[in-house]
Amino acid sequence: MGTSQKPATSGGFRRQRVKDLQSVVPTCQQQSGFAVGTQEISKASILQTTTDYVQFLHKQKKKLEEDVSTLKKEVMALKIMKTNSEHIVKANQNNPQQGEEQVSDQVKFSIFQSMMDSPFQSFSNSVSVNSFQELSACIASWVEELCKPRTLGEIMLGVLR
Repeated sequence: MGTSQKPATSGGFRRQRVKDLQSVVPTCQQQSGFAVGTQEISKASILQTTTDYVQFLHKQKKKLEEDVSTLKKEVMALKIMKTNSEHIVKANQNNPQQGEEQVSDQVKFSIFQSMMDSPFQSFSNSVSVNSFQELSACIASWVEELCKPRTLGEIMLGVLR
């Protein structure tokens, strides 16, 4: 038990342990500051306050563990992104002539325009713009239908062919 001496009576020992609890639990310390005159806080009150504080600490610990887990996942994602970026940089350094083979802005725009023609036609045919209410109602179902990976894939393959 360290260097503290045990009081002669067991009642004195228990009183000392209760006082020790009261001194280390912040909410018990606050309560003792509100005690009227020489009236002491009851042992039951100190024990209940200590129990509440321990439960609070358990909740804090659980939340911090969840935060740590989330941060670990973010660190892992950042490491993967860093590794991928390093590979891209190395590939570009090993092939400096690649810049000469870049696609012109006109070609990029033409491809983009071709890719957007089909969704635009679909939008025009599917979405009513008579009122904001109709527009809001139609857009959600249109986006759900168009943004399916298979639908987008078919559009892109058609353009690239």
